[in-house]
Amino acid sequence: MKSVHRLLDPETPARLPPKSCALAVMTKAPRAGQVKTRLVPPLTPQEAATLNTCFLRDTANAISAAAHIGNENGEKGYGVAVYTPVGSEELYLEIVPPKFGLIPQRGQGFGDRLHAATEDLFKYGFDSVCLIDSDSPTVRAGIFAQAAQFLHHAGDRIVLGPSDDGGYYLIGLKKPHREMFERIDWSTEQVFEQTMKRAAEIGLEVKLLPTCYDVDGPASLHRLCDELLSQNSRNDVAPETRKFLKEIIARDGRDRIWPV
Repeated sequence: MKSVHRLLDPETPARLPPKSCALAVMTKAPRAGQVKTRLVPPLTPQEAATLNTCFLRDTANAISAAAHIGNENGEKGYGVAVYTPVGSEELYLEIVPPKFGLIPQRGQGFGDRLHAATEDLFKYGFDSVCLIDSDSPTVRAGIFAQAAQFLHHAGDRIVLGPSDDGGYYLIGLKKPHREMFERIDWSTEQVFEQTMKRAAEIGLEVKLLPTCYDVDGPASLHRLCDELLSQNSRNDVAPETRKFLKEIIARDGRDRIWPV
């Protein structure tokens, strides 16, 4: 019998240990034609959905490892999938670890969904919240652990993990500051800069994580292949994603997704 993930209900708060941090990945159910559409072509819609599943598995495994790292320093990290749509819960049985909690997304625009996720997770009982994208499978566990550690220092602050396309792959908060998600031109190269401006306007200190990258088009897919499939690549980075990319190349040749 398959285990079922715990559904987190903000209306029924939990008694969590002190220093509890939600390491929460924002995710849309990986269905063909609905995710990673900018990777079609070179991928087919089904391959794009499978790659998205691999991204989620690698990110969730890194979050689980980060939670263990944090426990050694007193922080209590918890993996959460903030998912959409409602009704897709069973899809996550084979994607995220059994200890992950699930909580549905709500709200209309992207900024509304991010703010609603922080509100719901704080309401559930977490002391701090990190929202993590599902497009950056090479982010290592140590970076997620560092984000949680920054948030457990005294004083209000936010943590940002910049992406080199002008966005961010992680935002961490100690309070549900709505302002951090307002007046942001989402999906543009202005997101990080505007977020920094919002933080300055309300007097929040910002802690920065290492810069990483999103995989959202053919050029960044090529970059991902460079990182994961080159001769000197590290085998412990994004193993699920690496395995799937190797399968495509073995079947169809390198030029299809990773031309020289």
